[in-house]
Amino acid sequence: MKTVRIIGVPEHFNLPWHLAIEEGAFLERGIDLQWTDIPEGTGRMSRLLSDEETDLAIILTEGIVKSISEGNNSKIVQEYIGSPLLWGIHVAANSDFKTIDDLKTAKAAISRFGSGSHLMAYVNAEKEGWDLRELDFEIINSLKGAVEGLTDQQADYFIWEQFTTKPLVDNGTFRRLGNCPTPWPCFMIVATNLFLKRNATVLQHILEVINTYTQEFKNIPSIDRTLANRYEQKLPDIQEWLSLTQWSQRQLPLETLEKVQKILLALELLEKKLAPERILLT
Repeated sequence: MKTVRIIGVPEHFNLPWHLAIEEGAFLERGIDLQWTDIPEGTGRMSRLLSDEETDLAIILTEGIVKSISEGNNSKIVQEYIGSPLLWGIHVAANSDFKTIDDLKTAKAAISRFGSGSHLMAYVNAEKEGWDLRELDFEIINSLKGAVEGLTDQQADYFIWEQFTTKPLVDNGTFRRLGNCPTPWPCFMIVATNLFLKRNATVLQHILEVINTYTQEFKNIPSIDRTLANRYEQKLPDIQEWLSLTQWSQRQLPLETLEKVQKILLALELLEKKLAPERILLT
């Protein structure tokens, strides 16, 4: 039996992995796939990959490209979610901010530097035409930390996947002022170079299992109700999310990687563009 460590955010995107684990699909291939939730998100997962404290991660595209450019010895194995992520821009429900433009000089709550919440603050600022040098950040570690940070006015706004935060909008904790979709597929399957060197056949088995599950995922009877119950979401919200989300079984196209690096360079979040073979498993 081969033990493989994998990490990801505790969100509805990753249910196919949990179903495959629970149903013994990896065990049938001689693989003990051990999943760990990382609520702190991409910045924390990048560090765990870099420190080889995990073998695989389901991680945001922009975050892992930036991390690899900074020396993280990992590679993108393939796309996991091929559709964009819809990031909601949130403020505390009782805050004085009414529009996104009101946030121009406000302080953004981020899970950590290099996280999606950090990088998307730049993407949103560029979209709005703000001075990127004026961006200000407060590290809050997780969604729970964001609730505390915005409520206590340690920070002013928080950018996070809008369906995950929808219950907090519904219960009056947050107000959503708008959204900012990623201009690329959002989640990648990533492996450390050490794991790739030693476990090429194991990785192939893992991909065959998860790609089968993601191809069939939307056809599972009552999967919308399962998701709503498991992740404490309203059924109409989950149904909308399912309609917008596409799982992928292919490698990230070269032209898409070029776009990601070009935008991150323009935002001064990358020092230099890397060759595709430094980032993608070929």
